[in-house]
Amino acid sequence: MKKKKLRMVLVMVFALLLTACGNSGQTGRGNNDTAGQGSLAAEQKDPAAWEKEAEGAVPKEGKVLVAYFAVAENSDVDAVSSASVSDVNGQTKGRMAALAEMIQEKTKGELFSIKTSVKYPGDIGKLIDYAQEEQDKDARPELTSHIENLDGYSVIFVGFPTWWYDLPQVLYSFFDEYDFSGKTIIPFNSHNGSQFSGTIETIQKLEPDAAVITDGFTVNERDVPGAKSDIDEWLSGLGY
Repeated sequence: MKKKKLRMVLVMVFALLLTACGNSGQTGRGNNDTAGQGSLAAEQKDPAAWEKEAEGAVPKEGKVLVAYFAVAENSDVDAVSSASVSDVNGQTKGRMAALAEMIQEKTKGELFSIKTSVKYPGDIGKLIDYAQEEQDKDARPELTSHIENLDGYSVIFVGFPTWWYDLPQVLYSFFDEYDFSGKTIIPFNSHNGSQFSGTIETIQKLEPDAAVITDGFTVNERDVPGAKSDIDEWLSGLGY
């Protein structure tokens, strides 16, 4: 009985961390967490401030790719049964897919789902354990979707949840496969309290010759369905 209670506590705690997007010096948008969740309040920025910060950093020419990793599209259960979905305009879809579609609508970019041979557990408790195991092994899950004609894109939006204050291991596979030198990378994600953590700095280290926008978009997972206006405001600040 004690072991069962302990596991329930661990599951509840990690449920707040698994989809977390942390902020370690980066600005987030759309974060309305309560103090009881131990979250960081997002700094509210005027779009003009974003535009000034991004001036010269986001190319106005070239194609845009909106790449994202959604657990719901890489799950051992159907997408609507996954632990990482939201109801958006009456449709059940993966949270990262929903955010990617909002960005695509504004930027007119092309969507790209990062898919892997791994079938992640749809059950939150099992997913917690699996994510920890992948990190402990420093795994590189095999990618089953691949970007065609990478040279044609100048801006790459990259969306992901943060697992155990780090990128999902499949994102390491993604950055291992592609050299984004000379391109602009713009991160976005959803979280449950801690925003981006150190993931943007990690991307900078993995892609040292790319321009990584540090003012990415991060939103609490419960606010994903209503994130469109915040995303539009953020993108306007980036020149879209």
